[in-house]
Amino acid sequence: MKNKFIIKINEKWCKGCNLCIEFCPKNVLELKDAKAKVVSPEDCIGCYICEYRCPDFAIEVNKVEEEVPVGSEKTNKR
Repeated sequence: MKNKFIIKINEKWCKGCNLCIEFCPKNVLELKDAKAKVVSPEDCIGCYICEYRCPDFAIEVNKVEEEVPVGSEKTNKR
C-alpha cells in the first residue's frame, strides 16, 4: 500500500519564491496567484524537500496514518 501525505501551505507566510516548486521531484506544487498551491496531492512521495527548502516555514508535510480495520491481523498483534 502506498503511503499518503498531506501538504499544508500557510498562505500568509508564503511569499511565492518558487523554491518548493523547483525542488519537488513529482511536480505536486504550482505557483498560482503568487502563492504555492498543492495541485497533485496524490503524487506526493513524502520526500519533505518542499518543507525543508521553504525559507518562510510556510509548508508542512504530514504522513497520513493508515487506518487499520478492526479485526485485521495488524490490530491483533501483541
